[in-house]
This record gives sequence, C-alpha cells and structure tokens, in this order.
Amino acid sequence: MITRTIDRNFANMRLDRFLRKAFPEESLSVFFAVIRKKKVRVNGVVGKANQMLVEGDVVNIYENFKSVSDDDQKGESLPLASAAEAAPATPSSGDTPQRPDAKSAIGFAKNKSTWGHHLTGAEKQAHWGAHELDLVVQTEDYVIVNKPSGLASQPGSGTRPGESLVEYLWEWGRNEGLDFKPTIAHRLDQETSGLIIAALHGDTLRDFTRMIREHVVDKFYFALVKGNLKKDRGTISESLLRTDSAKGSKMLVGQDDENAQKAITHYRVKQHYEGYDLVKIKLETGRMHQIRAHFASIGHPLLGDTRYGDFALNREVKKLFGLNRLFLHSCRLEFDWQGEHKVFDCPLPKELRDVIKQLKPMRYERPENNFQRSRR
Repeated sequence: MITRTIDRNFANMRLDRFLRKAFPEESLSVFFAVIRKKKVRVNGVVGKANQMLVEGDVVNIYENFKSVSDDDQKGESLPLASAAEAAPATPSSGDTPQRPDAKSAIGFAKNKSTWGHHLTGAEKQAHWGAHELDLVVQTEDYVIVNKPSGLASQPGSGTRPGESLVEYLWEWGRNEGLDFKPTIAHRLDQETSGLIIAALHGDTLRDFTRMIREHVVDKFYFALVKGNLKKDRGTISESLLRTDSAKGSKMLVGQDDENAQKAITHYRVKQHYEGYDLVKIKLETGRMHQIRAHFASIGHPLLGDTRYGDFALNREVKKLFGLNRLFLHSCRLEFDWQGEHKVFDCPLPKELRDVIKQLKPMRYERPENNFQRSRR
C-alpha cells in the first residue's frame, strides 16, 4: 500500500490529476485501473476520479507501483513537504514593511552588474544561471523576478535547452530545496525586460492564473515609441488575431474573425522628446505581442521592434543611441494578496536609461495622476 498526505501543492486538485502528478512515471492505464477497481481510498472512503482533494486528505493506494520504492509502499504517511517547510523564505530587500495607512508591501528591483544590457547567447551560456537571478522579492508563496531582455521566459523552439527563465528558476528551486518547480504565472516576450511572477506552490499558481484571467493583477510597462502621440493619454481597443508562419507568430490588429481576441491597452505619455514619446502603459488584457502590435497599428511602433517596428528607424537609433534591443520594460506589478496590497517596481535598466539620456525633451504639461486601479 502507498500512502500520501495531501499538501498545499496538490490541494484543490482532482484525484486522477493528483495521481498523474505524484507518480509521473506510471502510465495512465495504471491510474484508470486502480480507480476503477476501487483500490484508491481518500480518508478511508473509495475515491472517484473527479473527486477534489483538500489539504490534509490521506490517500491510500492498494497497489504497488513500479516507480515507488519498497520503503515507500509500507503504508506510512509520507507527506509531500511544502516549500515553506523545505526551505524558509530568505529576507529580501524588496519585502519592505507595509505602510501604516494601507496594507501594502512595496518592492524594488536591485541593480545587478549583469542586468545593464541585453543578454547575448554567449553570455547566457558562459555566465548565466540561477545565481544571476534578480529576485525582487521572495515570499513563502511566490517570487518576483526582474527578467533581462534576450532571455526567453520558458523553453521553446529557438531556445537552447537550459537557457530560459523557467529553467533557471528550476535550478534555483533545487538549490533552495523546494519540492515544487517554480512556475511563471504569465510571460514576457524574449526581448522584453522586467517583472514576472513565479509561483512556488500549486495552489499559488492556480490563484495567480485565476487573478490574471480576471484582470486583477495590474501590469505596467515603459515603452519608447516613434513620433509624438496626439493625445497625452488614451486607450487602444482593437482585437488581435494570431497568425503563424515559418518566420514566427504575429498578431494582426482589428481583424473581423471569430478567432480574434479582445485586447485593450491604456497609455499615458511620461515625456515627449523630439521625434519620440516615452509612454507608460497599463494592460487590461494580456495578449501575445499586444503592446507592440497595438502601437504599430496607430503609427507609433516601439523602437527596436524587429517584428512590428520601423526597420529603417531601428537601424538609425541603433547607430545614434546604441539601442540594441526592444524598448519595452515591465516596470510595475500591483495586486492584492492575502489581504495586503502589493506593489513591486522595477526602474528602466541601464541600456534603456542611456538611450533616454541622449534624447531631447520637449516642454509640456504631464497628465495628472496615474491610471485608476482595476476594480477588485
């Protein structure tokens, strides 16, 4: 008999899904058979495939799995230790005390020597790893990472094995003694830098996935766009349709197609420059390439954008200002977590600040206040 006590990573999960996750080396037919033959009991009661498990449930499996050692089949309760039990969260400079007038935690990205420029493939191979992760904050439930431009969020085509943010987080998790592989709750394009959330438990991942789907995680970006916008604040509300080709995926704007997805981008101008605008952007939806496709569609593509941008201008700004990457940076995350309002900030990396310093500002009155927060 095999016994497992459900911990937080597997809470609120169906019994059949738990079996697949807990014993990945076994075939699906094995799980179907033990459930059908009533060889799985939850708290002493015959379990059903669609039964939802809660933390503390005891699952007994009256079958010997080949992937489980003899010592593990003696019937003892062997809880899957939570990440908090395996490795207490270390203090971070980003986990600052909350404000007395509001339950809020504020975090800031650190300045690391390797985070001042776009990462090349050689640099990722030679110098990069878990030790270089810029953890803005580490809590018992999640970490927030400052991702550099040039680093893919997750493995995929065109990315070498071991050279994505997710894989570096897995390495970090192993070093920390975590039993759950840290998993990102959303993505950033490879050329985009800035803040990204990674969950340290299964239930945390499900919570963040739901929050992002319900648009209660506010995500802000800085972008430098071509030309000067007519309005100092505005909203781009145009559907996006994904197309795939040998050259890669791309989003078409404003297509009358049943597969097109609603996309809404809010922006306000932070500073007008001669020939360019620095804009702060708030996403209401989070579609692939949303910011890049939306601003290109209104005639103000992002600088350094090799897919939607002005290629002649990209060559010019590379020569004039040394811009070797997409000028798009995830600068702030805001959300409510366990009764506290969380705010995490990440200033522009050095290579983008260096570009701004070379631009000529234009005098104008800045829009008042910031974006309104999403309704909770």
